[in-house]
Amino acid sequence: MTKSSGDKFNPIVQELQEFAFSQQGSMTIVRVLGYGLLLLALFDIIVMFIPPNFMNPAWEFQTIGALVERVPVPLIGLVLVFFGELHSRTKLELPILKVLSWLTLVFGILFFLLIPLGLTNTIRLNTQSTAQIQTVSTQQASQAEQLEQQVSKASPEQISKFLKSQGREIDGKSPDELKNQLLSEVSQAKKQIKTQAEATQSLRGLNLIKTSAKWNLGALVAGTLFIFIWKGTRWARN
Repeated sequence: MTKSSGDKFNPIVQELQEFAFSQQGSMTIVRVLGYGLLLLALFDIIVMFIPPNFMNPAWEFQTIGALVERVPVPLIGLVLVFFGELHSRTKLELPILKVLSWLTLVFGILFFLLIPLGLTNTIRLNTQSTAQIQTVSTQQASQAEQLEQQVSKASPEQISKFLKSQGREIDGKSPDELKNQLLSEVSQAKKQIKTQAEATQSLRGLNLIKTSAKWNLGALVAGTLFIFIWKGTRWARN
């Protein structure tokens, strides 16, 4: 009875052994792929910081976004490298795993620190954008004011010549009507300048807030995942 049961389970044990050996080969491929992804991520980061332009809010903001957008590659690479824990590891690989484990903690903290930096740069960029739009709007309004003054002081003949030079038809209107028409157009242009400036600022502000929210939340998720990997790789540090 016992011998018969042993003969019955031998094929199952052999099949499990073959599966384990095949998994070792697959595990090596998975880990090599992980190291490759980490190297590719490293190359991306190096290029990202050449040349550095710290204290520039636009460069810092875009760099934070680039880091967040590319974070899935190193995360997947780390998971693949740590796959299988200590099974089928060489002695040379053990210190590398220890360093990578501690680096996940460092990266997690760095991504958390990027959040206040991203928020600060969002405010600075919004302030700069508002100032630029106001400067352009003020210049355009000033030009409209000057044109309005010139039209007010212009003679009927000058207004008539101006309209003809613009290819516009007078349609038998009197000089006073033409003058009032031009003043009305200038007044409308001044209102449009203000309205367009407000619309542009509103659109830019909305796009900036959306992008900032996406990247800052991404940094929060990335930092959490790095800390999670660090906690799960205690075996590599021991």
